[in-house]
Amino acid sequence: MTLLTDAKKAVRLVRRAARKRRVIESVEREFRALPPLERGRYRIAVYFADRAVNAYQIRQWYAPLIELGERHPILVLARSASGARMLLEDGALPVTYVPTITSVEETLDEQDVRIVLYVNQNRRNFQMFRYGHRWHVFINHGESDKAYMVSSQHKAYDYAFVAGRAARDRLASTLWDYDVDRRTFEIGRPQTDHMTGNPPYERDHRTVVLYAPTWEGDRRSMSYGSVVTHGEALVKRLLADPRYRLVYRAHPRTGVLDPDYLAAHERIVDAIAEANRADPTAHHVHDVDPEMGWQLTSADVAISDVSAMVYDRLATGKPLLVTRPADPDAVIDERGYLSACEWLTVEAAQQVEREISRVQEDPDTTARLQWWVEHHFGDARPGEPTARFHAAIEELMSEWEERQTMLARGSLHGVA
Repeated sequence: MTLLTDAKKAVRLVRRAARKRRVIESVEREFRALPPLERGRYRIAVYFADRAVNAYQIRQWYAPLIELGERHPILVLARSASGARMLLEDGALPVTYVPTITSVEETLDEQDVRIVLYVNQNRRNFQMFRYGHRWHVFINHGESDKAYMVSSQHKAYDYAFVAGRAARDRLASTLWDYDVDRRTFEIGRPQTDHMTGNPPYERDHRTVVLYAPTWEGDRRSMSYGSVVTHGEALVKRLLADPRYRLVYRAHPRTGVLDPDYLAAHERIVDAIAEANRADPTAHHVHDVDPEMGWQLTSADVAISDVSAMVYDRLATGKPLLVTRPADPDAVIDERGYLSACEWLTVEAAQQVEREISRVQEDPDTTARLQWWVEHHFGDARPGEPTARFHAAIEELMSEWEERQTMLARGSLHGVA
């Protein structure tokens, strides 16, 4: 039996490797068919080593980067075949497929890359850090109080662009010998200047509730997902009440590790479809749109797990509930917004309508929310985050030029 089991595993591995090889060869053909990149054109690179499943991490930066690209041309360096194909299909930014270190070096030799931006902490980022005489900048893919946000990996980058004072305080209180004032730039959330799209429904008497849970996580300390613990209960209540319209937007990785989590998600999707069949005027939404914009701005109330989605919503200054993780081992940093947020416990999810009314109508809740908006994002007026993002880039460009001048004169050594 053991030999048979091992043989079956070997066959699966061989087939998986063959499929992967076919995908890689197909992607290589697609990129070879493209015109060659113009030499020396790109001054900023976005390094993306992930597969397509994590494309959401760079997609949320598309609009700000497209605008920045009008001043400084931007090129995406894609290391994964599936990620490269997805980025190419999106067509938002110029992209090149660099699966090997040799191909990375060839691209850097041909381009004038002065700043490299990173949207996540992929372990392959470290392969890019070997290249000096350019700035390596972590821009992340969200603002939150997850443990991920205070990783010592921040120290590997020359600089980090963070949302605001809360992020700096978070880093300063956790990382030893990390100079947050020198190595971080507060830029707010430039994505809020580019909220796009229109809701797939007409506004009416219904209160629109966005429920945007995160995935189940890959360890208990990160088990923030609420689909099983809160989600089915609150969705059932909202779908049954004609005062509400539900917009359900699950994390792209929902159910990848936990079949029970996936099953609960699928039951929610089925319940939404059934509710719409029963009442076609309800217009409940199972949202799978890759773009994020109208979902955050059109919802009267949002319900989210501990994740970047909380802070994307917070930046709008509109009512918000945060699900309290049921797992006691889930790490919750209650020094920031989570110390004063409006928690939705498992028990309260059974009466979610009451909690929705409270966060909409309580003036003290509204006042606290506005204070935290400024603490996390600074000046959130339209256009201000983009202006700070551009200013940070320009400062690094100027410093790069100064250091290059000093190198040429022989007066600067050991540039990182």
